[in-house]
Amino acid sequence: MAIQTCSTRDEVTPNTCKHYNSVEEVPQDIRKYYHQRYTLFSKYDDGILVTDDAWFGVTPEPVANKLAEHISDGAPISKAILIDCFAGIGGNTIAFARSSRWKRIYAIEKDEDAIICAKHNAKLYGVDHRISWFHGDCFQVVKDELTPLAQYSVVFASPPWGGPGYSTDATFDLTTMRPYSLREMLQSFRQAQARLFVYTLGFSALDTDDEMHDHRVFGAERLS
Repeated sequence: MAIQTCSTRDEVTPNTCKHYNSVEEVPQDIRKYYHQRYTLFSKYDDGILVTDDAWFGVTPEPVANKLAEHISDGAPISKAILIDCFAGIGGNTIAFARSSRWKRIYAIEKDEDAIICAKHNAKLYGVDHRISWFHGDCFQVVKDELTPLAQYSVVFASPPWGGPGYSTDATFDLTTMRPYSLREMLQSFRQAQARLFVYTLGFSALDTDDEMHDHRVFGAERLS
């Protein structure tokens, strides 16, 4: 079978946004993630689009739903907007949008192909009308476009963590991760006066200090 792509009225989906129909089509290094496709997206067979780089970074749907529940319960009632700073192909964004907790979801993604996949996937889940999309650097978008909403917002960050090579490390250091360290995120979003929730790997190393006051870090192992 041929790999499926799709187009919308506004944009043509690039060849990097793919829907694999059989394991034979999948590059060898991501086949183990393809076998987990229904855990990643329960609607995979409806035409979910994924970039090859996103297979190992997207949050599995049950974990994304649990994470959305935790943040909904932990956020102040006065915060009615959620800003997803690293939307990727939409795993967490969709979970937040399916919740009745938020009046609006603002999703930011730097990778143009990934955000095209995310928009398409959100439509498959019927929540695209609840999401506003921004293509660009999250820090710049928050500063230039979303600062007026910060006092009403929760900022969610599940930053890129470098791919499957993480498994060779004893711990995942939040202070040195690239391209964005935890300290850099805190400093940037503090200026916008937004409350920050960070989702990262379950074996992360974090030195707690006053900078984490009123912010929360979720580890994958705690939520899975």
